[in-house]
Amino acid sequence: MFSNTQSPRTRRSQANSREVSPVAANGKSHTVANAAGIIAGLGLGAALALELQGMTFEAAMNTGSLFIFLGRICAMVGTYGVIITLFLIARIPWFEREVGFDKTVYWHRKIAPYALFLIGFHVIFTVVGYSITDKTSALHELWSLVTTTRWILPATAGLILMIMAGVTSYKVARRRITYETWWVIHLYTYLAVALSYAHQVSLGNAFIRNHLASTIWLILTVSAAGSLVLFRWGLPILRGLRYQLRVHAVVVEGPGVVSVWLTGHNLRKMKASAGQFFCWRFMTPELWWHAHPYSLSAPPDGKYLRITVKDLGDHSRALADLKPGTKVIAEGPYGAFTASRRNGERVVLIAGGVGITPIRAVLEELPVNTQVDVLYRARSHDEVVLKRELDQLADRPHTNIRYLVGNRKEFPMDARSLRRLVPQIASSDVYICGPESMTNTVRHAITVLGVPESHIHDEAFAF
Repeated sequence: MFSNTQSPRTRRSQANSREVSPVAANGKSHTVANAAGIIAGLGLGAALALELQGMTFEAAMNTGSLFIFLGRICAMVGTYGVIITLFLIARIPWFEREVGFDKTVYWHRKIAPYALFLIGFHVIFTVVGYSITDKTSALHELWSLVTTTRWILPATAGLILMIMAGVTSYKVARRRITYETWWVIHLYTYLAVALSYAHQVSLGNAFIRNHLASTIWLILTVSAAGSLVLFRWGLPILRGLRYQLRVHAVVVEGPGVVSVWLTGHNLRKMKASAGQFFCWRFMTPELWWHAHPYSLSAPPDGKYLRITVKDLGDHSRALADLKPGTKVIAEGPYGAFTASRRNGERVVLIAGGVGITPIRAVLEELPVNTQVDVLYRARSHDEVVLKRELDQLADRPHTNIRYLVGNRKEFPMDARSLRRLVPQIASSDVYICGPESMTNTVRHAITVLGVPESHIHDEAFAF
């Protein structure tokens, strides 16, 4: 274990900020996102067309056949939605770089529940439809389908796994389980998709009647699965071999807070920026099997990377015991929470709790001629992280840092309070990082104050 005075940063000047000019990234990201949306919409239309072409007027007039048809529509659209969500979390480098990790996660979270509901309705409509046709009860029909029809039992297991992933993704459930538990449950989603695939292509009318459709569906499914394997597993392993990341030092920053310094080979070629994050896999017997996302808390300089972590669970607590030389595999860099995303030379950085870590990194990477206001919310002085470094950065020209230490009543983050603290906030780029509730509150407040959406950059600490 190392003390603060032994960290690599103290051995070089803190004023050595890189000049980062604003780039017209928002327009390009919107173009890529819009193009992706159009392609996804065309695919959805094609999927619907495959089912609609098999529908006849006579079938529509039959109640049982109509329910079965509605079930097939739900299955097609729901499964297509699942495939889209897999593409969104595959972290395809060029797509994530242009659109932003936050937007891909946002759309993943929006689409996934609807896909799951549609698959659930597929089961309900299909069972009801066949029970009407066979003149039997719905429960009897369900049991008959599961026990006598091929591929129904694996598909049922897949649905149960999807439901588990869906339930644990709701906020109430996420607050009650650890990140590790949530992560493992979501791994089973991939198995669920595999179990459901054979059921769909072997029993789905659209695929039985149309060999081209089944081939295209196979390519789409394999592409989604292949992207996950390649970019979530293969690429990080290759980068691990290339960069040879390892722990250089562990530095105690305060009660329950440590910084982990990492070094390796050719780190400059990673092209990481301050404010971005990696999914870190520390190769110890206790930690190797799962990766956790942590933001860089200092600008990368080609020799070192640094993350600063608060003790919030088993994984973060275990980082304090890492030994120098421990090998590390890093998936990333991810995120568009960078200095280059700003639109002008006036910036407001708002942090809550340990959310100061990427904010502190972005602050150092901003050009010295940038007008910067930093608002740092913490419940107590013990929870103020990296204060010594922030005080040193406050000596930069045009930089003003305010520590808002106390409860929410003392320092509300509403529109009136923010305008009082930073009168020019409406004409600024605003970066927000902290708990989801704080991020949402600040977002609403600055929207009321007239900050354009393109000038709002946030990074919520939630899984």
